[in-house]
Amino acid sequence: MSGDGEEDPEAFVALHGAALRASGVPARYWESLSRKLRGEVFDAGDYFGIMQVEEVDDEEEGDEEMEEQLKKKPNPGNGPCFKVIVTNENGLQASNPNSIFLIDHAWTYRVEHARQQLLHVPGLLHRMANLMGIDFHGEIPDEGSIEQVLQEMWKYNQTYQLSQGTAEEKVPVWYIMDEFGSRIQHSDQPSFATAPLFYMPQQIAYTVLWPLRDLETGDEVTRDYAHGETDRLIRKCVLLPWVPDEVLDVSCFTPEPSDEYYQAILAENKEKLPVVINPPVYAKDKVFKVFTDIQQVLNNLTHPRFVFTDSEEEADILYNFSHFKDYRKLSEERPEVMVNQFPCENLLTVKDCLASVARRAGGPDGPRWLPRTFNLQTELPQFISYFQQRDRRGEDNHWICKPWNLARSLDTHITNSLNNIIRHRESSPKVVCKYIEDPVLFHREDVGMVKFDIRYVVLLRSVKPLRLYSYDVFWLRFSNRAFSLDDLDDYEKHFTVMNYAPGVTLKQVHCEDFIPLFEKQYPEYPWATVQADIFKAFAELFQAASAKPAPLGIYDYPSSRAIYAIDLMLKWDTSRDGKRIMQPQILEVNFNPDCDRACKYHPTFFNDVFSTLFLDEPDNCHVTCIV
Repeated sequence: MSGDGEEDPEAFVALHGAALRASGVPARYWESLSRKLRGEVFDAGDYFGIMQVEEVDDEEEGDEEMEEQLKKKPNPGNGPCFKVIVTNENGLQASNPNSIFLIDHAWTYRVEHARQQLLHVPGLLHRMANLMGIDFHGEIPDEGSIEQVLQEMWKYNQTYQLSQGTAEEKVPVWYIMDEFGSRIQHSDQPSFATAPLFYMPQQIAYTVLWPLRDLETGDEVTRDYAHGETDRLIRKCVLLPWVPDEVLDVSCFTPEPSDEYYQAILAENKEKLPVVINPPVYAKDKVFKVFTDIQQVLNNLTHPRFVFTDSEEEADILYNFSHFKDYRKLSEERPEVMVNQFPCENLLTVKDCLASVARRAGGPDGPRWLPRTFNLQTELPQFISYFQQRDRRGEDNHWICKPWNLARSLDTHITNSLNNIIRHRESSPKVVCKYIEDPVLFHREDVGMVKFDIRYVVLLRSVKPLRLYSYDVFWLRFSNRAFSLDDLDDYEKHFTVMNYAPGVTLKQVHCEDFIPLFEKQYPEYPWATVQADIFKAFAELFQAASAKPAPLGIYDYPSSRAIYAIDLMLKWDTSRDGKRIMQPQILEVNFNPDCDRACKYHPTFFNDVFSTLFLDEPDNCHVTCIV
């Protein structure tokens, strides 16, 4: 900092330069931007004005192009139409280094908190209703108005994500610009650009606005709502929240992606595939040295044929918590060292890849054991076509948006709003899966009929031949409120992961107690039959995931072993002969799962895992061979 309290321009660039470059903010504006941020200078009012536009009748509109419709109904909301124009008598020059402006944010929130904030933050509902053209005249927030804002806000929402912090802190933040920013309309040939900027010294996010060309008095301020999208069809899809249209002519089939898609994933993961090695042979009485950074293993592995070492170099088994990358070096230098991961196992553990490889078992619609899934980055038009076809047929259209690679239900949202799903694509890479609208429920005496999911731990001993086991104990998680297909943001009704939510009841039932209770509630569905169907689904999944050579499939590395946790639910379905059946639905496959409960209630858990995977002695262990 220099003596007069001014921020050193170099310090500003050091803190914000990378973000400004990534957003395309021209460097000529940076010094002025720094000054305006430091002094909280909101001088847009000196240059721009908001103008109300008269509505044009539908009859006069004719069958115009999409852009024309936008000009006629410029505002995203329901109420009066507004647009922003240049009012400064000298116009605005793009070359002027001061031609950059700050837009404040009227509301910043995470989606799961939106309803509660509208209910409890004084004045928020009133301001949002006004901004969106929704009638709300009362003082007390009412459910109807809140619901309307929650629907309409997807036409106004913008998003950013913090790049550092815990998994919770990295969940995308959504915000709505103030009345000035929210009135700026869309154009395919925009006159301005906008970008969010997190100003570090104040820890506040603003939107910055700058011109893309010189403007005269009276010219409209517009921005491109589909900025960065060049493909005509994708632009049409991304703009649907503001320009309703049908894409029913697009096929909703989603065949498996090309080989290049998997090659690109391998390159992005920086995983180096191993060289071909001969399967190592170990002495029958060998005692294996284990190097691990997993406390549950250190505390619970007591089998006499395994000892721990602090030296990675002298270990026979590497049992790592984080992803192993350099299989090539390991295979060339120490092929006899076993590792608790398989090359390319992300084809199972990352949600978009899981859906892709599963199509080998069930065609473009996917297998019956996986909810219909679309990758929002690469399959948006197919998804919208499918959604609109279901809508036309009057079929259920509840969907669940999930990030590709976050666990514990973080940034996961249930909705039947197409606008909501389309906009979620902007925050972080996501898949959208058909929400299970008719799940098999479990009767909890204290609550009623609730959702539950089941976690199995599976042990992958080898890929070729495929040898897969399941641990004999499974784990159950329950919702805390009776299930119904409403209140979609009620976490305790629709989700089952309660052990990370503060102050929330965690209902635990051991699988030995669960089975008789389940069979009492569903006497026509013996658990042995249900579990046989579950294991059949697991077998088909792993067969599909290992059917092609790496990186299109899991690599057949003889020194790899792994455990995964598979989360699933049961849904009501109809068999081909018209019978009502419980159909397993695989939700996700987790790498290196938390085995705390397993160790707590089953002290031999890791002895069984290590005996099965590393000693090839499953017979006296609590495991069942699936394949």
